[in-house]
Order: sequence, then structure tokens, then C-alpha cells
Amino acid sequence: MKALLQRVTGASVSIGGEVVGQIGPGLVVLVGVASGDTGSEAQYLAQRTVNLRIFPDEEGKFNLSVLDIRGELLVVSQFTLLADTRKGRRPSFVEAAPPAQAEELIEKFIAEARASGLKVETGQFQQYMQVKIHNDGPVTIMLDSQDKRL
Repeated sequence: MKALLQRVTGASVSIGGEVVGQIGPGLVVLVGVASGDTGSEAQYLAQRTVNLRIFPDEEGKFNLSVLDIRGELLVVSQFTLLADTRKGRRPSFVEAAPPAQAEELIEKFIAEARASGLKVETGQFQQYMQVKIHNDGPVTIMLDSQDKRL
């Protein structure tokens, strides 16, 4: 399971021109689920997301998490994070989880993030979405559940 975190001053997700999720300062979290991922990966990534210190303190150092600043999260499912581009010119998505498994684990990630007490907005699974991201920094960090095994 992968999560791409983008620190933002604000963000929104729309479907068919209608805003379905919107946040102020915080993180946009693009989440991709791989075949074989489990609930423990979703829990791990959600905890890493809310606790990762990527917001500046008074001295400008990355010492604060989204939890510390009481920021907001916009979680959007994104199977393309599992793209394999090693061969040819078209990405392969064979490592991405089947939709039913992916949706279940995305929902687990969202529930775990909400349990932190933060406002969590979402896109809609398997929908064509437009995401407006106002990057802050820009700061973009990739988290991978495989890292917990190191």
C-alpha cells in the first residue's frame, strides 16, 4: 500500500463539476492499494500519515505533524500509484489490488485517519475526479507500507 502525501494550503475534489470534498491547510493523501495488502498496512499508513512531521515549527524546521497543527486531510484513492513502468511505454497496473479489496482498505485507511480526530474529506472510489491542490512548499512525501518491514 502506498500513500503520496502533499502538504497543502487547501484542496478540493470534484466529480462532474460538483465539489465532493474540500479542506483547508493540511494534507492531500493519494492512496494506492496493492494485491496482498491487508488491514495492517492501512492502519500503519494512516498512523504514519497523521504523525509524520512535515510541517514547520517556529524556526521553519519539520517538527510538526498534521495532527500537531490540527490540519485536515483529503484522501483520494489512486491505483496509478502502483504503476509498473519498467517495460514498454504503457504502464502496467497488475500489482494494483482488485477493486473490492482496494475499496475496503481505502475505507479502513479513512476510518483510521478519522479516529485521530482530524477532519477527513474524501473523493469517491472508482470515479473520475478532478483534484485541485494548492501545494505548500511544495512538500511531497511517498509512504510505502513495505517500509515497515525494514
